Amino acid sequence: MPAAGRQRYLESTPPAGVRARGALLLLHAFPLNARMWERQLALAAGGWRVIAPQLRGFDGGAADPAAATIDDYAGDVIDLLDALHVDEAVVGGLSMGGYIAFGILRHAARYVHALVLADTKAEADSPEAVEGRKRLIALARDKGPPAIADDMIPKLLGETTRRERPAVVEQVRALVLSSSTEAITAAIGALMTRPDSTPLLPTIHVPTLILVGEEDTVTPPAAAEGMHHAIAGSELVRIPRAGHLANLEQPDLFDAALARFLAHRV
Repeated sequence: MPAAGRQRYLESTPPAGVRARGALLLLHAFPLNARMWERQLALAAGGWRVIAPQLRGFDGGAADPAAATIDDYAGDVIDLLDALHVDEAVVGGLSMGGYIAFGILRHAARYVHALVLADTKAEADSPEAVEGRKRLIALARDKGPPAIADDMIPKLLGETTRRERPAVVEQVRALVLSSSTEAITAAIGALMTRPDSTPLLPTIHVPTLILVGEEDTVTPPAAAEGMHHAIAGSELVRIPRAGHLANLEQPDLFDAALARFLAHRV
């Protein structure tokens, strides 16, 4: 895994002879890591330079300083783009990655050539959700990443995946277990204090794709519908038989929708 400065990332570049089309930045979900995008690195075959940053502390980044806010992650991503000499990108984020994409829009919108919002929402945490985050921090500190995996997998994965795709369940568990308690608790703190991005939605005037698993109970289709109505000209695709991690649960459908958007809207 290469690094620019202190930030690690996955990268795939177009093969020889394929016309370069630009950069596609993919921001990972909590409590996973950049390896959740390994399948989507294949989009480089269509001419895209695919970059998947490893957010602070995740996937064994024990030496990384803890993030305090979502904007800390967004600042890291902006610094990475600068280090890689990327002036603009299609910025895609799933769940927490979507919150970070909103952070990039708030602070450095010039980098965002197009936007992909997958299984995410614009609203800040409700008071009830904040209490749930606090409980999760206590669980992580008391019992570590295995307890976080046990608690979250039934929420992250749709009923169909949990019933029919045990390999995906184990893949997600392994991704969660690869990160430290410190990285997980720091991210929870950032999630529960993130700002409301709803006022940002009407100001988005770049091509935007919104993807949501039909079985997503964390950021449900209703949240995706709300973003779709608020972002003029956006496209909404619902992924059947998928929960909150649509790119892992139904990768063929997810990749087809993303490739179509990149080919026809960007």
